[in-house]
Amino acid sequence: MVTHAAYDCDVLVVGGGIVGLSSAYALTRTAPGTRVTVLEKEPGPAARTGPGGGVVHTGIQHAPGSLQARWTVRGAAELAAFCAEHGIAHRVTGKLIVATAGGELPRLHGLVQRGRAHGLPVRELGPAQIAEYEPGVRGLAAIRVGTGGVCDFASVTARLTAEVTAAGGRVRYGAEVVAVDRRPWGIAVRTSDGRVVRARTLVNCAGPSSDRIARLTGDTPGVRTVLLREASYELAAPDPVRALVHQVPDPAWRHPGARLTRGLDGTVRVGPATVPARADTGYARPAARLREPASVLGGPGSWRTALRHRRHDADEAHGSLSRRAVARAVARLLPGVSEDDLRPAPSGVRTQALLRDGTPVDDFLLRDAPHAVHVLHAPPTAATASLPLGREVARRALLRAHATGWKPPAVESGHCV
Repeated sequence: MVTHAAYDCDVLVVGGGIVGLSSAYALTRTAPGTRVTVLEKEPGPAARTGPGGGVVHTGIQHAPGSLQARWTVRGAAELAAFCAEHGIAHRVTGKLIVATAGGELPRLHGLVQRGRAHGLPVRELGPAQIAEYEPGVRGLAAIRVGTGGVCDFASVTARLTAEVTAAGGRVRYGAEVVAVDRRPWGIAVRTSDGRVVRARTLVNCAGPSSDRIARLTGDTPGVRTVLLREASYELAAPDPVRALVHQVPDPAWRHPGARLTRGLDGTVRVGPATVPARADTGYARPAARLREPASVLGGPGSWRTALRHRRHDADEAHGSLSRRAVARAVARLLPGVSEDDLRPAPSGVRTQALLRDGTPVDDFLLRDAPHAVHVLHAPPTAATASLPLGREVARRALLRAHATGWKPPAVESGHCV
């Protein structure tokens, strides 16, 4: 029989991004005294948003009943409360979704119905009413969603880290997982520095490496995770935009159209356009360790996906490289914008899970396994949805810890080592 002392911790979280840390935070809040360790392969906390912060999503475009819709709508409200409690920069600005052509009007009306199904505050606007919110923006019609805004997600991640460590948890940086051994009593993980951590349950929030960690654990993820580069510009003069302005998304494309975001620092970000990335490392160092593009799109079914979406991918790739193309797209919302009004902004990366036939996964994808919970896909709304997502991951992890004979934390105490 494996005793409590034989475990280094109760739950081992792989991945120190906002999803992993929100899961660790939820574990310490749901079951105080639970011994939690977080392993992050980067050498330190990753600043995954710049000084302008990141977008707080509304969830309006996601299908009613989907995990994205439920967790994003709920998460936006919880995130605002969390930031207010901890003094983190956060601004609820609302968002305009604008139709600039007649063919976009039916899709705009569909978003109105979807927003109301989500319980979101949605107002329909004509051209004159658009100018009340955004004087520089032109369109045939628009809707204003009362939620959504910008947030300093780097500070949110730092606060989650502080909360986890204050509750007795550990966050280890520079600890890449290289081997996983699943036994009847739990999980043993070896890191790149040769250390071994024994836990009752493993939580896989490894982002770009989530499919690899699942395979190391002995599970079949059923998806392949690829990296996508997000290339952006900034408006040289940010005055024409007050908050968030998005073009009506085209469901035939895998990503929305032109997007303008006024950040916490006053800059207006344009984009991002999303194209296959050449980095095989994490979010913090997207230029390190290059790999060939074929390895990004080389999995089963990936070329079929590329062909199916070749028009969109070509437009996105062209837009990410061509200032003229970006200026043309923005000018549909802000007449008069030219190439000279745009300046390059720092690019980032995000992950995309593909099914075996190459179909992109649109919703959150969580899978349970013996002694393990895998977060195999966290879409771009994950930061907004992080608090409710973390609670669901924690719930599943605690169920698996109970299966090993884990006693309530009030009975057993101690800290991870």
